[in-house]
Amino acid sequence: MHLYWRLSRGLTLGVRAAVIDEHDAVFLVRHSYVKGWHLPGGGVEPGETLIEALARELAEEGNIALTEPPVLHGVFFNKRQPSRDHVIVYVARHFVQSAPRERDAEILETGFFPLGALPPDTGQATLRRLQEIGEGAAISPFW
Repeated sequence: MHLYWRLSRGLTLGVRAAVIDEHDAVFLVRHSYVKGWHLPGGGVEPGETLIEALARELAEEGNIALTEPPVLHGVFFNKRQPSRDHVIVYVARHFVQSAPRERDAEILETGFFPLGALPPDTGQATLRRLQEIGEGAAISPFW
């Protein structure tokens, strides 16, 4: 039974990016279905590479297109999920944004925020990743 359970339960994989502009401001998203501000990103679809999934999510959530490959920051295990959920985080400093993202049913708000002045309701995992990236904090293996 244990073997069946392990084989039938798939690994879930997500990608996110710390999109940081030339003023050291990071792009964050506030969704309708979860509280707080978060790094943009989402699930990797079947047949997509990690970078393809990231590019799709950045376009959908922020009208952002990468102009150079992002840098891998780390792979994190989401222990809050009762599963095998992992999140891959990249740092993207080379991009263009065609226009600010307009509000809709999924995305309530987006914006660039200085790393030293993030919104008070920024998610804990997002805060940890930005401390690792911006302040050189020790990298945790957990989301």
